[in-house]
Formats: sequence, structure tokens, C-alpha cells
Amino acid sequence: MKIQVTGRHLSITPSIQAYVEEKVSKAQKFFSHIIWAQVLLSVEKRAHQTEIIIHASKQTFRALASGDSLYAAIDLASDKIDAQLRKYKERLKERHKTAPTAAEAAALVAESRPVRFSVIKQVDMAPMSPEAAALEMDRMGFNFWMFEDDSSRRINVIFRRLDDSFGLLQPARKGR
Repeated sequence: MKIQVTGRHLSITPSIQAYVEEKVSKAQKFFSHIIWAQVLLSVEKRAHQTEIIIHASKQTFRALASGDSLYAAIDLASDKIDAQLRKYKERLKERHKTAPTAAEAAALVAESRPVRFSVIKQVDMAPMSPEAAALEMDRMGFNFWMFEDDSSRRINVIFRRLDDSFGLLQPARKGR
């Protein structure tokens, strides 16, 4: 596997290069068809960011992480990409398994754990626009925010996507 390391606003030292190669080469144990990997390291003010992109046959994996130090960001991104590769490999294995019998399916349903809530919060909702909801979400430091849309008077949810854009969930009646 070829590993390309690029630095934005920092120079790549041999120790950083070796550390990145050590972390990214661990991906080979999950998925053997990896063609090449691209690692982008950047520093902006005090934030260290690492983006790992792995190109495999018929699939591309991407992980983005921030940390207090460059090594912490590399560790976080490496863990994320490993989890993605592990999940993809399990999905491929599941595709080749046979469907469970009716008795096995009933046993699986019986074994499922009940839903447990660790935190329940009461949230005051005032009508606001999606733009105002995005500002409120950023102000509070959350990844998502539930709000009442001021034009439709319906409950919506705004969330931050991995590419730092926003997503908006709007309720819709089923079958329309």
C-alpha cells in the first residue's frame, strides 16, 4: 500500500511520517485490497486536524479528526478509519451468510436488550429559522438541535455533517 502524507501549514518530519505510516498500515489487517492511502495533516491556530482517505477496490473510506496535538489527531483518525474498515468487512461477511430460520429469528428478537436512556433533558423551544437554529446549535456546542420552524410551526432537527455543512430533518407524512 502506498501512503501519501501531506502537511498544510506544517512540515512533515521523519518521525511524523513514520508514525502516520505505522498507524495507517494497520488498516491492511482489516482489508487486504487497499490500493493507496492519503493523509492530510493541518494546523490552524491550536487545532490539529488529520484526514485519512483510503482508496480500496470499489470503495473509498474517509475519516476526519481533530485533537490537541498532532499525534492525538492521528490516533483518533486512525481509530475512526479502522472502525469503518471493520464495519465494511463485517458487512461483506454478512452478505454471504444464509438467512436465519424462523426459530433463530424469534430467538434473536427475544435476546434484544431493552432501550435504556441515560439522560433526558427538557428543552424550551421558541420558533426560529433554520439559520438561527444553526447559530444556537454552534453557540451551545452541540452536533444537532431540535427547533420549531417559524414558518411552518413544525418541529425540525438541524445537524452538522462530517463536511461541516448542515443537514435539516423536516417531518413528512408517510405515504405522501
